[in-house]
Amino acid sequence: MLTDPFELASPLETPEQPDAEARLDALLGRVRACRICREAPLRRPLPHEPRPVVRARATARIAICGQAPGTRVHASGAPFSDPSGVRLRRWLGVTDEEFYDESRIAIVPMGFCFPGLTADGADLPPRPECAPAWRAAVFAELPKVELVLAIGRPAQLWHLGPDAGKSLTETVARWRELLGRPGAPRIAPLPHPSWRNNSWLKKNPWFEDEAAPELRRLVRAALER
Repeated sequence: MLTDPFELASPLETPEQPDAEARLDALLGRVRACRICREAPLRRPLPHEPRPVVRARATARIAICGQAPGTRVHASGAPFSDPSGVRLRRWLGVTDEEFYDESRIAIVPMGFCFPGLTADGADLPPRPECAPAWRAAVFAELPKVELVLAIGRPAQLWHLGPDAGKSLTETVARWRELLGRPGAPRIAPLPHPSWRNNSWLKKNPWFEDEAAPELRRLVRAALER
């Protein structure tokens, strides 16, 4: 089992709540009004009206960073409000109430809007405009995040940079090494919890047998701090 350096560290100072939350609220207001993928796209414009989905408060200690909303989330506006969210919450060992408590868990995908579907019905990759425009600014307003869950290849490349492996499988298989990197926040690489990854999970049982229990421990420790 990994030693958690955060358990030995002194608590981080609480942000200046009014100023920190006001800045974050203003920033998220601009994110939710964003239309860059329609009005200044880097490729074919988004074929439907944007509906950015993001949740965060300045006190959050965990950031869940997936790919982009799917069709159900685009309709509901609630992230992971689908079977993949049920599986993800099981991996993390959290209740629905804990998962959607944005004062503790931020949900900041690589793309904030549903990108559309491929010809065979799979989700397209996150829009290329979104992450460069907003992610650095959002994370600058999340000073207490100590654990980032990088779900899927785009998030792993963004958060791990050159430490990401050549494939998702290689990156997730190195979870112990990557979690043990010095500095904060810690980055936990995960596969996407979608049913489309059922075959990957069957081929890689070590993820649910070994990585998921350690992930639950780290998540619980962060939530209880």
